[in-house]
Amino acid sequence: MERLIVVRGIGRWTAEMLLMFSCARPDVLPVDDRGVRKGYMVTYRTSTLPRTNELREYGERWRPYRSVASWYLWRAADSTQPKSA
Repeated sequence: MERLIVVRGIGRWTAEMLLMFSCARPDVLPVDDRGVRKGYMVTYRTSTLPRTNELREYGERWRPYRSVASWYLWRAADSTQPKSA
């Protein structure tokens, strides 16, 4: 992660996506990702998006498969979106 972030134009979110999808790392939780935060809100029926630190702390329960948890949270967030015809 540290090596990727020092490259100009690559931030934390980009590095996390690269680690998850290109490197197939099983334990990445992108706590700043709005889709993951929205999925948490839907799944755990909260009225507000979780704070980054709150999500990071709760995500420790999903270790060592936080990438899988992220995928499920994205799907939960997608389930609330209206479907186009």
